[in-house]
Amino acid sequence: MINLDEIDRRLLAELQREGRITNVELAHRVGLTAPPCLRRVRSLEEAGVIQGYHADLDASKLGFTITVFALVSLKSQAEEALRAFEDHMRGLPEVRECHMLNGEIDFILKIVSRDLQSFQEFLTSKLTPAPNVDSVKTSLTIRTAKSVPGVPLE
Repeated sequence: MINLDEIDRRLLAELQREGRITNVELAHRVGLTAPPCLRRVRSLEEAGVIQGYHADLDASKLGFTITVFALVSLKSQAEEALRAFEDHMRGLPEVRECHMLNGEIDFILKIVSRDLQSFQEFLTSKLTPAPNVDSVKTSLTIRTAKSVPGVPLE
């Protein structure tokens, strides 16, 4: 864990809220001048605290009308088997998140799809035949009450 002062935390909060903010505006919001603000942001990037900048896209406007969460159990939890499954998931663009869990279920996946038929094809042709998969349980989202990227900084 990296030590952050109050200004670093405010910088991160502003960037997390608005990634396209100009350095001049960012500096103004956190009470710095532009050059030290830019140095701090670059330092946070180099330290890996800031990993990238992304656009927040509306999936439905791009034709991805359903989001599904899949609970995946594997036949083996040997490290090689876990890595093979993770590598396979990295290659599937529909899988937006892949988290290894402890307990009964090995992985939870967040999957987007254009429609139910497309998801069914994905499930039967790409997910269930994936390396080492024992079982898959899926739940289709009805609505999203909260979706906030990042971490709480305030």
